[in-house]
Amino acid sequence: MEPGVGQVLEDDVHDSPRVVGLAARDSAVHRNLLIATSITSPPGPNACLNLRRQRRRTALRSNCERPVGRWHFRTRPRRASGGPVEELVLPTEDDSGRAAKARLNFLTLDPVGPKDVRPSILASWVRSRRWNLPADRIALPYVADPDLELPLSRSARPVLQQLHEHLAGQPISVILTDRTGLVLQRLTADAELARHLDKVHLAPGFSYAEEFAGTNGIGTALEGGGPMHVFGHEHYAEDLEDLACAGVPIKHPVTGKTVGAIDLTCWRKDAGTLLIALAKTTADNIRAAMLTDSSTRELALLQAYRQSARRLGDMILAVDDDLLLMNAKARQCLDATDQRAVLGYAGELLARGGTDAVVVELPTGSWVRISCRPIAVGARDEAGIIQVSPHNAGTESRMPTATHRPPPRPVLPGLVGRSAPWLGSSREVDNACRAGQWVVLTGERGVGKVALARAAHHQNNPAGLFHIVDAVGSNGGFGAELEAELADDMVQALVIRHADRLGPRDVEATIEALYDVLERRPSEPPWIALTMTSDGTDLPDLGELLALFPLTVEVPPLRHHIEDVRELVPYVLNQVSHGDLSCSPEAMHQLMRSSWPGNTGELCQVLKQVVLRRRRTGVIMPADLPARVQAISRRSLSQLEALERDAIIRSLVANDGHKGRAAKSLGMSRATIYRKIHDYGIQPP
Repeated sequence: MEPGVGQVLEDDVHDSPRVVGLAARDSAVHRNLLIATSITSPPGPNACLNLRRQRRRTALRSNCERPVGRWHFRTRPRRASGGPVEELVLPTEDDSGRAAKARLNFLTLDPVGPKDVRPSILASWVRSRRWNLPADRIALPYVADPDLELPLSRSARPVLQQLHEHLAGQPISVILTDRTGLVLQRLTADAELARHLDKVHLAPGFSYAEEFAGTNGIGTALEGGGPMHVFGHEHYAEDLEDLACAGVPIKHPVTGKTVGAIDLTCWRKDAGTLLIALAKTTADNIRAAMLTDSSTRELALLQAYRQSARRLGDMILAVDDDLLLMNAKARQCLDATDQRAVLGYAGELLARGGTDAVVVELPTGSWVRISCRPIAVGARDEAGIIQVSPHNAGTESRMPTATHRPPPRPVLPGLVGRSAPWLGSSREVDNACRAGQWVVLTGERGVGKVALARAAHHQNNPAGLFHIVDAVGSNGGFGAELEAELADDMVQALVIRHADRLGPRDVEATIEALYDVLERRPSEPPWIALTMTSDGTDLPDLGELLALFPLTVEVPPLRHHIEDVRELVPYVLNQVSHGDLSCSPEAMHQLMRSSWPGNTGELCQVLKQVVLRRRRTGVIMPADLPARVQAISRRSLSQLEALERDAIIRSLVANDGHKGRAAKSLGMSRATIYRKIHDYGIQPP
């Protein structure tokens, strides 16, 4: 075999750890990787390194090799699972140049050929752009004191230390992260590589989740749920293009959930195909160590869950303090809101230690029968197996003793949106209103706090009066205005807006007025909701006031339930245009790309602006939208930058999206307009 050619082959006999050996390569790094793999791999009956067989197969490589972008893969049949297996072969300099060009084309919104980059990398680039990440720098969140006593950290520590010792002196960094991509541990023997990793913040406390760092071995492996190798220019951030990394998610041996990731990072010039294989083997060893360290309680719950899932045909869930398992039928039949309701009822049953079944109506309107079987291991017995089966609503059975049963109505009157976060908040406010429980509504500006309170009141008391008092603009008379509202016995519901803007005197007046109404109307006090804006500003001392409100509901920002924009837009347009205006799919796509810092209130203002200034009938097109909606900026723009962005958008629209002609009309070069399109997050028409 020629020196410098390396490849990985699987053993034909033994599938674990799926790494048999490395063909001879003239590199000390790869010789050490081979030694580390053979030492850290779990023993098996035929887990030996067979280099002789590899030499015979290497001669056949040219007959079965096919190029895919900058990578070359060999396809051969998988023995048991069916479907081809693609084996990685190192890229050439031409492949690296092709990837660099593909990345530049992608960042400047030019077409990327299907053979220029791997599909998994291209998909990660697309996600990175949707997250509005900068491609020219790394900006990561930092946790000063990450939790190093997680079960994952404790189990992985000896495995990583042994691997680090076998790789001593080699420019390879061994990195452990939690399930969010937060770096927990890094072991690096090479000083130069360690300095570079510090420079790009690949160090404990920093998060390399894909939503923060873009395409990389850690974040992209966690996002895709499988092994991932990212080499050189495949990284989204150019600060990482000198590195090669191989990341593998670590699955919990009991729950099967992803609990972290192992990553091996080295210089791009030193990368070899065995890097990903060694990362897989290390992940397997950590998983085996976690199984050894798993508690007796987890193993007992897993055994009971498996027995129930095999024996019963119903929906089966297993719960513990930090463990949740459910079978495929439960995942298919119960959406997120129904799952929360089932777990709530089951928690009450397990807390009482009862085994009687209850029949309940879930938030989606379906009726089910819930029974629990506690699993007692040790001193506590909150763990258990939950069995859920469909039930006819008319059948007699004992109803649960929950304080507030979830309502069968999925949407409150006058509200739009069916996403889980929005429905969850709506349901909590509805339950509080039905029970007469005073509630604090928090959230960003424009999320719809008052609308939620109004809808909940109209749902439960359509004929009752609903009034609002606002701490802003009261001109010093807030206390008197509040007392007057509460003195009217006809008022059944009251919203106190902007409670976080109350001054010390107004806070005292509010507390006194609320106590007065409780004394005067002890049997039927009005339902009162307090709204506060969570904008990061310092809040006044409201401890005594908030003590009167036992429940706080966080209303999610629009970006957390962006799918509801599809329902909000036609609803608002029907109100402001009397049904004569609709939104094109292209414009709808543009609206859903925005982060909406002003939330639903901002969306309504944008649509009203379109009606007033651009179009009152017909179909809204992307060109009808304000410039700030046609661009997704990664930062706050100065007035001059905003004017420049708007000018580029107008020029692109006037030139049918042709960047060259738009640049010429603006008097700038093609490279400059490409860069500004990327910097301002402009989506060309």
